[in-house]
Amino acid sequence: MIAKVLEEDGYGLDDIEIGMDTRFDRDLELESIYLVALADLLEERYGSRINFAEFLAGLELDEIIQLTVGRLVEHIVKTLKPVEAG
Repeated sequence: MIAKVLEEDGYGLDDIEIGMDTRFDRDLELESIYLVALADLLEERYGSRINFAEFLAGLELDEIIQLTVGRLVEHIVKTLKPVEAG
């Protein structure tokens, strides 16, 4: 999804390898508009359970600046994990 957002806006992905440690700001240089587009794709795929805006709102400013792909993936996995009865 990240690659799709970048490609749709004409970013060249030739030199960018996206992994769990990839940072949205430093490595991908994503502006907020791209994060909005990513949030839309996440909601399209996973529904309203993955509320990217709410996730970001729960982070401190330095955590948002240092946000990695891995941290977002962890959030998605945790959010989609079925609630265990008991």
